[in-house]
Order: sequence, then C-alpha cells, then structure tokens
Amino acid sequence: MVLMKKSTIAIVGAGQRGNAYNSFYEKNPSSIEVVAIADPLEYIRDKAKETFNLKDENIFTSYDEMYKKGPIADAVIIATQDDMHFDPCMKAMEAGYKHILLEKPISPSFEECAILDKTAKEKGVNIQVCHVLRYSPFYTRLKEILDSGVIGDVVTVNHTEGVGYGHQAHSFVRGDWRNKELSSPMILAKCCHDADILLFLTGKNCIELSSYGSNYLFRKENAPEGSTERCIEDCKVKSTCPYNCFKIYEKWQWMYNNAVTKKNYSDLTTAMAENQYGRCVYRCDNNVVDHQVVNYLFEDGVTAHLTMTAYQDGRVTDIGGTMGKIHAEFDKKEIIVTNFVTGDTVTYTVATNASGHGGSDYCTMEEFSKVLKGESEGKTNISISLQSHAMSHAAEISRLERRNVKIEEIYKR
Repeated sequence: MVLMKKSTIAIVGAGQRGNAYNSFYEKNPSSIEVVAIADPLEYIRDKAKETFNLKDENIFTSYDEMYKKGPIADAVIIATQDDMHFDPCMKAMEAGYKHILLEKPISPSFEECAILDKTAKEKGVNIQVCHVLRYSPFYTRLKEILDSGVIGDVVTVNHTEGVGYGHQAHSFVRGDWRNKELSSPMILAKCCHDADILLFLTGKNCIELSSYGSNYLFRKENAPEGSTERCIEDCKVKSTCPYNCFKIYEKWQWMYNNAVTKKNYSDLTTAMAENQYGRCVYRCDNNVVDHQVVNYLFEDGVTAHLTMTAYQDGRVTDIGGTMGKIHAEFDKKEIIVTNFVTGDTVTYTVATNASGHGGSDYCTMEEFSKVLKGESEGKTNISISLQSHAMSHAAEISRLERRNVKIEEIYKR
C-alpha cells in the first residue's frame, strides 16, 4: 500500500476567510495540514496556534517575515482584505511557492489582476482563485442538467443575489467592505462570484454590459429623527429599526462571531459601545451600493441579467432554454426543470454539507487538495477568473458613467 504524502498549508490572514476551510482539515487530517500562519493581530495568532496546534516558530506577525524562510509549506492561502491581495501573492511567488489559493477578488485593480496572471504563467505557479460557488454541489448539479441538453440551448439567464438586510448592514455598511476605497466596489467584492457563475452556466464569453445602482438607504440624510450615533445610546427608533445592531447580532450567530468574538470582545454590549459594528447604519463612512443591476450580452446573442440587492435573501436563478426552463434556489437547494415538449416538471434537491457557501468552502479545499497531489489542475485558475473580474470592473464603470461598456475595454486599459 502506497501512503500519500500529507500536503501542508501556510495561511496569510487567519481571520474569517482564513478559517473558512477548517472543516475540511478536521475531517481529512491525513490529507492536509496547516503548518504556519501570518497575521498582524495577536488574538488571531493565539487562536490559530490553538486551532492548528502550531509551533511557535511557524507563527508570524507578517507575510514578509514568513516568506523570509522560503516555502515552508506546499501551498499558501492568501485571505487578507480585498486591497491587500496583490503584494502577498506576488511575494509568495518570489519566495518560491508554486501553489496559491487566493481569496476573491484577486485585486480591486484589474491591472494588478493581469500582472498576477502574467507572473504566475512566467514562474509556473498555479494560482487558484476562491470562486467557491463553482465547486458547490448545487451549481455543479445545475451545470450538469444544462449540459444534458434537457432545456436545449441556454438563451436567457436571470440571476438574483439577495444579500439580505442583515448581511448588508453587517458587512457593507458597518463592516470591512463598506467603503470601496478601503476594499473594492460591491459588485466586485460580492458579485464577482455571480459573474463567474454566469460564465460557468452559459459557457459563453461576455461581450458587453450596462449597469445601474446606488446606495438608496444607508445615508446620513435618511437617518430617522431621534436616532443616535450608536445603537447603544438613547436611540428613539431602536425598537422599530430592523438594522439595530443588537437585533442583528442576536439573530445571526456568524455575524456575532465576526463582530464580537473574532474582534476579541467578551460580550456584545461592550463591543457595540466600542467597535464599528455598533454604529448607526445611517451614520457610517460607507459608500458602496445597496442595490445594483447588470445587463450582460454574451456570445451568440445569449443575454443575462443580475440583480444584487440588500432587500432580498439568497441566490435565485431562472434559465430560459429553447426546449425548457429552470428555476433554481440556492438556499433551498432546489432545482425545478420544466420541459416544453412534454410539459413535465422535475424537481431536484441537492444535498450539501454544512460548510460555508452551501458546502462550497469544503468542496473548494477538497479540490485544492487534489491540485496539491497532482490529481487536478483546479477549476478556478487565475486566468479563468480574470473575465469575471473584467465584467465586474466594467459594471462599475457603466454604473458610474451611465454607458454601455465592452469587456475588451477593460483588458486594454
């Protein structure tokens, strides 16, 4: 019996996304192991040491410090903030890493995305981008159904990304993705996933698009009379405000963990009195949209429409084909297929595991583990991911400049 060598991982940025794949490590200890982390925050380093049973010499305050030791693992995961992906990724390649799992978006700058792709090709580095939805059991099954030809040729796709009012308030009004200068435009930060899924499902390249959107609600001029700078203060509308921080963090555990536990607070009240997550949603320094629509023209005249909105929940996809149609709801794990010829309707329920993004995080690391063992090239190489980023950048330009944008324009910039 031949024993497979255990693959090793180093993590740059061991916060929320840096820990997204822990369920895979826990269930596959003989396959893959985290052996080093780099993070500037002491409490995160302490937690990582405990979680991964790390040696002190493999815990670093910066990626520069870690990279000085050369490639101390088979691969590095880069899970820093959106605007901090380029430098650690470039330096990982310079340090000798040949396998990199890079959180999306690749970079807020398309020029930097292209530089990383070019450098990876020159150095023979396999960069996989965390477009985790491509790995999800749900979208994998949906793609299989489309490829079976049961609804004929795909002609139209209507896709909604319902961010949800709580998630919007937590991440994109109060949180780390609230300001495009500090992270990236929301259509890139949140919906490069969705642009990638449209490419995946249609199997076509995008040619041109138009987009509209704005921050409709979360602005100072919309603050209700009697509201205060923080929810913990004597806010007169706290009982009727759905965005009250106590309501949100008492309802959603993962948001509580991010706003309280992972910020090293022992209780909700103290955290809400001191950190960014306790601020009134109408009085933050946010400038990203709360709703945006994008109209896409693909090859062969195929069209698609994306609605991203804070005011609906979950991803819902409607696909029109020449021989049938599909209604698919990601949160329900349900795909309903109707055949125009027979009139028959078939409903598929897709089983998933409990990891993030409907099992996608687990499946992403499962595939990356195969990449490290030479069993796969991966599904989301950086060269593939460039187009979804180009589409997202084009959408933001279209929104701001109120004009159609050809995708080739982004590549020429």
